[in-house]
Amino acid sequence: MAAVTKPGSRPFVVAAIVVGWLALGLALDDGGGIGRQRLIGAATWLLLILLVRREPRVIQAQVATLVVLATLLEYSASPLLGLYTYRLHNVPSFVPPGHGLVYLAAVLVGRSPAVARRPWIPLVVLAVASAWAVGGLIVPEHPDTLGAVLYLSFAAFILRGRTPGVYAAAFALTAALELYGTHLGTWAWAPRDPTGLLSAANPPSGIPGGYCWLDFYALALAPAVYAGLVRLRVGLRPRPAPAAPS
Repeated sequence: MAAVTKPGSRPFVVAAIVVGWLALGLALDDGGGIGRQRLIGAATWLLLILLVRREPRVIQAQVATLVVLATLLEYSASPLLGLYTYRLHNVPSFVPPGHGLVYLAAVLVGRSPAVARRPWIPLVVLAVASAWAVGGLIVPEHPDTLGAVLYLSFAAFILRGRTPGVYAAAFALTAALELYGTHLGTWAWAPRDPTGLLSAANPPSGIPGGYCWLDFYALALAPAVYAGLVRLRVGLRPRPAPAAPS
């Protein structure tokens, strides 16, 4: 898909705002109750709406699609399967819009001229991911096999995907978010996956590869979502009143 960042967008400014708010939001949540989480969630939704309003409709559709997919994944992976557990054993209200913010920043940065004109950047990110995955596997007492499996997905997106810059930016953002969030204790990964076959670090080394699946489906499904919304809008438009008989 061709780049769609419109003139006037400031990808790295948006990314800095997203990173700054998520870091602050997680710090504010530390030790708080459900009421504080809801306030942080409301502020996160507001920031997402303000930032995405400046973007083209197709990116808005991508963000909306990703938020829906991420919400379904969160409730399936955490409360249902126990793959990871949040501090209050819920899905915090700031998590769904937080996914939208991370995706928006990744798309804008990954499609920016600064990244698109430097194809070596995704390869450097892949090298970092490779070192992390290998390092996780050689831990003698608890090898990170789940991270290694997820890393393979990330490598495929970088090497074969149509938008490697987006996936590289998503890796950088989500890796930092995972390391920070688990350090604070906002969430913690289970030592094994739900099948019991794969062991996992906290966080798994290749978890950004899991986020890349969300990005992939948002990119793939958004055109259909956008077309459906356009048809719905046209269908709901009031029809002109019939002319009075002469």
